[in-house]
Amino acid sequence: MSTKISVVIPLYNKAATIADALRSVVAQRYAPHEIIVVDDGSTDDSAAVVEQLGIAGLQLIRQANGGVSRARNRGVEAATGELVAFLDGDDCWEEGFLGEIASLAADYPAAGLYCTAFHIVADGRLTPAPCPSERGIVSDFFGSSAHRYIAIPSASAVRREAFIAVGGFPAGMKIGEDLYLWILLARRYAVAFSPLRAVRYSREAENRSTTIYTPEKSPYSFEELYDPTAPLDEREFVARAALGKALILVAKGDDEAARSAIDTFSYTKTYSRTLLKVKALLRLPKRWRQPLLNGYNRLAWLIAKKGL
Repeated sequence: MSTKISVVIPLYNKAATIADALRSVVAQRYAPHEIIVVDDGSTDDSAAVVEQLGIAGLQLIRQANGGVSRARNRGVEAATGELVAFLDGDDCWEEGFLGEIASLAADYPAAGLYCTAFHIVADGRLTPAPCPSERGIVSDFFGSSAHRYIAIPSASAVRREAFIAVGGFPAGMKIGEDLYLWILLARRYAVAFSPLRAVRYSREAENRSTTIYTPEKSPYSFEELYDPTAPLDEREFVARAALGKALILVAKGDDEAARSAIDTFSYTKTYSRTLLKVKALLRLPKRWRQPLLNGYNRLAWLIAKKGL
């Protein structure tokens, strides 16, 4: 009996890209059990584009804007498949993605999270993201994630029962919400990975999402998720997530969030460079922070593309 995979797509103002994302789902050689699009209060024509495509069996759910976590959670609530695969409205799957997820689920039924490698789309070209080269259960998710990507939403699927058991995405959290969920899942379940590059992740979309960021209204934080008694690799992973988020927030002028992250995660050795960047931006006038961070990130991306 084949595994039923539900596809959940959170949608907010992606009228220009959602059609391509949905076409990549319809083109899968392993057909999805269902496609659920949750329109999170879009103010453009995103929902109309979805309707105009006329995809048979697609379920379009509309809700007031509540953020990507609430949108994904709503989609999982409506899903009836054993697995739920997430796809953002800017990204696309290669035609073998769902088939590889189904194969991973068959080979490793005890896992709670299934992931594949992916390409980054930026500057009109594809760049392979640094990912593991081995297929199977990731022996140490937290340690293996230190300098490689194992899980991103558009290249991941979860067992629905595992998702429900850990509480889903943190409602109201808009930055780092995926890492928050991966931590909860990896603490309780195995993570299975495939090196097949079956996803195209849009870096341009990532940059836009941070540009339009509005303050979060969420009871969840990495500070409360932090466990000082956890193994070092897990503590370092939480520090990575928290400081990466703090770097975005301090650039937006949120000094309180930056200081909280510095106080809690100053122990990090693996991500000491990110910690230093947060501290450095905190000392600068707020109007300087975002331009400087944008310039740094642009330079770092150019260097990374050259393999340096």
